[in-house]
Amino acid sequence: MASNPVPPDAGARPSPGMILERLARGATRAARITHTEHLPPRIGRHADWPEQIRPEVIDAIRSAGIERPWAHQARTSEHALRGESVVVATGTASGKSLAYLAPVLSTLLDGSEAPNGRGATALYLAPTKALAADQRRAVRELAAPLGTAVRPAVYDGDTPVDEREWVRQYGNYVLTNPDMLHRGILPAHARWSSFLRALRYVVIDECHSYRGVFGSHVAQVIRRLRRICARYGSEPVFLLASATAAKPAQAATRLTGLPVVEITEDTSPRGELVFALWEPPLTELHGEQGAPVRRTATAETADLLTDLAVQGVRTVAFVRSRRGAELIALIAQERLAEVDRSLPGRVAAYRGGYLPEERRALERALHNGDLLGLAATTALELGVDVSGLDAVVIAGYPGTRASLWQQAGRAGRSGQGALAVLVARDDPLDTYLVHHPEALFDQPVESTVLDPDNPYVLAPHLCAAAAELPLTESDFVLFGPEAGGLMPQLEAANLLRRRARAWHWTRRERAADLADIRGQGGPPVQIVEAGTGRLLGTVDAAAAHTTVHDGAVHLHQGRTHVVQHLDLADNVALVEEASPPYSTTARDTTAIAVLETDTEIPWGDGRLCFGSVEVTNQVVSFLRRKLITGEVLGETKLDLPPRTLRTRAVWWTVTEDQLDAARVNPEQLGGALHAAEHASIGMLPLFATCDRWDIGGVSIPLHPDTLLPTVFVYDGHPGGAGFAERAFHTAAAWLTATRDAIASCECEAGCPSCIQSPKCGNGNDPLHKRGAIRLLGELLRGAPQGT
Repeated sequence: MASNPVPPDAGARPSPGMILERLARGATRAARITHTEHLPPRIGRHADWPEQIRPEVIDAIRSAGIERPWAHQARTSEHALRGESVVVATGTASGKSLAYLAPVLSTLLDGSEAPNGRGATALYLAPTKALAADQRRAVRELAAPLGTAVRPAVYDGDTPVDEREWVRQYGNYVLTNPDMLHRGILPAHARWSSFLRALRYVVIDECHSYRGVFGSHVAQVIRRLRRICARYGSEPVFLLASATAAKPAQAATRLTGLPVVEITEDTSPRGELVFALWEPPLTELHGEQGAPVRRTATAETADLLTDLAVQGVRTVAFVRSRRGAELIALIAQERLAEVDRSLPGRVAAYRGGYLPEERRALERALHNGDLLGLAATTALELGVDVSGLDAVVIAGYPGTRASLWQQAGRAGRSGQGALAVLVARDDPLDTYLVHHPEALFDQPVESTVLDPDNPYVLAPHLCAAAAELPLTESDFVLFGPEAGGLMPQLEAANLLRRRARAWHWTRRERAADLADIRGQGGPPVQIVEAGTGRLLGTVDAAAAHTTVHDGAVHLHQGRTHVVQHLDLADNVALVEEASPPYSTTARDTTAIAVLETDTEIPWGDGRLCFGSVEVTNQVVSFLRRKLITGEVLGETKLDLPPRTLRTRAVWWTVTEDQLDAARVNPEQLGGALHAAEHASIGMLPLFATCDRWDIGGVSIPLHPDTLLPTVFVYDGHPGGAGFAERAFHTAAAWLTATRDAIASCECEAGCPSCIQSPKCGNGNDPLHKRGAIRLLGELLRGAPQGT
């Protein structure tokens, strides 16, 4: 680790191959690289701007150093200027921002010369505050030669109250997020009437991030926006930017409710990309049930970030969890201090939950090169311009190929070569991918999954829409085919009242508060330092039981805290600074009941089903694990209330004859089902745009509703998110990959790389690896042809 130091920022930029060669020095290091993919550089193809783009805008773009657009930028602008909604779905650093900014700035400039009124306006939606702030900076720089014709302004939860009135009155390019549109702008649309009346364009950036329940909520927020705009006489054109995705026009249409043209050919140049798949080695330690344990992706990534910083290689390490980002930065800082005392301050963590001023300072430091390394959650992934990066380290597969390429594309944004390293976690999917590179490099990216018709999503937005303007039957076309059927239920619940031909919101509380668009399960829990009362940050309500329970270890800005008490009534977790030699992992128990079976097909004697279920979950204890090795030190019981979830699930059953054919006896049955459940959950993100933590599972040798051995996999969101439905439709491929992942693992009886789960409420007991392989094989023999 950190051998042969090279002074940071010294000399010419090394090639990505040379950087990787240095990382792989030594016999043990070289063996960790399972595959290296070389993506050759690509030559760009130019075009001319459409004639309708104002010459002043073209001059401003040239002043920024861009003589001519890439062909996909020009095509996107042409559609926008013709009044056609369009999605540009090309690679990272392909200039998607300029593709929509050119027509937007030109239209704003036209509007500034209008003799009456405020002229044209545009609205920009970003999934994160960081991206909106970065885009404002970029627009200000680009539009500076246009003077006051373009007035970009951020309007989000961090905007001071005294600035908000100015934004409403004078901002003509307002940058916000779906949360603020939902809670702040649409309910107060009368105060925004002049802006909405002149609204010509709505830009939806990083639209591939709007998936699952969050995407379904945003789809309904956009429908409410379109309805309010129609009230003021405007019909804005939607301009969407996405990472590469399958069928982007289809996803954009589901998101906006409008026909959308897609631009998918990337005509920008690209430097060489060297992409390495990296598997941490096995350790001498043994985990649950005596299973072999690999070195953690967290420890391995911290080593790589350290080595890269010592080499002066500007790097972002993408980490899946807030705690992981903090831990990697902390370990890297400690190891860098052993090499050079000036280096620890050039590595930091970045994650959601930080206070606004902390986020802005880190973004500036990374942007201007003061930071050499950053351990970041995906709060930084989405579009923040960090040009000049040499390398990206990805700690664990991010859940989708689209996100993988989005993160890998953060390096080399100035056209130079770049290195990307995917470090596998001790997890079935990660292990499968680093040994099956074709699943990453030879497969198209996924389709974006969202379901705007989910009644749990749609119902609160109908209430919010009624509070904005009374609802009529003519609105049902906009909100979708399920809208009309929900109205009697909303009336019966005294949420809406019908008067004459319209439904009205008549309650005192804010209707917008009914919809929790990020599916966080309620208001965030504040993390407060017990001794001082200082607010350290927040955590989503849905994650509070597992992350800030009594005794949980919480990291913030490199400092370790232990939770003294989680107050669920007041949504506060009181913490004290401490330095325990362990991390914590929550354990839970889950029960499931079938409410309704929508679809059922025979798989031999067994059945594959899809429908509605009720899941009851309770966090019952937590484990303490050694920081670097993950070794379990002990378990502590917890007393937290159960939580109930009505959602959608896919499940399969097997019969006695199938068990006999698979040679699975009653003593092995529970372990075989349990192992198949864990592995199938781990593999589903390869087939649906979900994360392992978006879904859950239960396996039961004799389920009371099916009266057969049954494995359930369910969406972890009220009403479902589309993931279980996707699993149902791809079941043969999904369960085949699950069986192959278990069978190809080199362990003897099961380990975290195949059948053990990090969130198992039963301590990964019982599990039966060989029984799971035989059971899945027998089930798949009965799969219908063509599934």
